[in-house]
Amino acid sequence: MMVTHEVHDIPTATGVMRTYLYRPDEEGPFPTILFYSEIFQQTEPIARAATIMAGHGFVVLVPEVFHELNQIGTVLAYDDAGKDKGNEDKFAKPLESHDSDTEALVQFARSQPFCTSQVGSMGVCIGGHLAYRAAINPDISAAFCLYATDIHSSTLPSEEGNDSLSKTADIQGELVMVWGKQDPHVSTEGRKRVYEQLESTQRRFTWLEVNAQHAFMRDGESRYDPALAIQMYLQAVAFFHRILR
Repeated sequence: MMVTHEVHDIPTATGVMRTYLYRPDEEGPFPTILFYSEIFQQTEPIARAATIMAGHGFVVLVPEVFHELNQIGTVLAYDDAGKDKGNEDKFAKPLESHDSDTEALVQFARSQPFCTSQVGSMGVCIGGHLAYRAAINPDISAAFCLYATDIHSSTLPSEEGNDSLSKTADIQGELVMVWGKQDPHVSTEGRKRVYEQLESTQRRFTWLEVNAQHAFMRDGESRYDPALAIQMYLQAVAFFHRILR
């Protein structure tokens, strides 16, 4: 399918959130995927990833995940300065604000004539965490989480007992968790902690560990693994088609 692109400024509990919308250039309606970016917000690789998913029959919404902390339209560079700013933002925004962002995105999607009521989440890096976190919302039926950071460590700011790992039992939808074995950001012990929490709470999930480094989905950089990236896109498409349709 060919893809059309729109830009929307969505009101949230913590301010206006610039959101990039990708959808098939065909008559819908289509299910929605909330696509959460890395700390750098909507870079060109993220835009291409969203376009790929939209081309398979989904409305894809890419929010500026740190909209409260940056000017509208901010994209951080893949360099040390961008990484430092992104990590600063990551530890400045409480998870509860991400929750209200997710709620605003769901309500926006369900108000669009080209969207069905079915919503899933997907993300990479901190976005993988936010996709997992989004699944705590009962309106999220499916989450595809790629090398999600900070779930295992419970280091992102939140009210006591409201970190994402502790809230795992509230997830009602189905999950796919994808990890790179050579990812230094989530150790073997960290992955084991997430797996054990999912098992002990009897969530419905698929667990996949691949021989890859962190950010193996990010085209144009040295850690990119195109063969694995294609495999992940195909698995994500099949997963969302099964759950959201």
